[in-house]
Amino acid sequence: MEFDWDHMSAPWDGSVTPRDVEESFEDPFAVRLLPDSPRFAAQARFFNLGRSAGGMGIFSVYRTNGTQSRVIMARLFVPEEQFLYQRKLDQALAP
Repeated sequence: MEFDWDHMSAPWDGSVTPRDVEESFEDPFAVRLLPDSPRFAAQARFFNLGRSAGGMGIFSVYRTNGTQSRVIMARLFVPEEQFLYQRKLDQALAP
């Protein structure tokens, strides 16, 4: 996946780096969600929950044109996102 880092919409809080975010998208167990809110769906924004190579849980909001993704916002998981990620991971690894 190719990323557009030249047009970041808003400054991040500094808890994650662009490399951390890229790694979270490469996570084979990443959870990608389509928004169910008309506010987000109208602007074609998507959500990604994944882990960086260093193990940080990262929640990202992004847009994509199919070839390139623009991350709008990224931050560390909150407890609910950690729970959802872990639940999906457990389901994927269940025998």
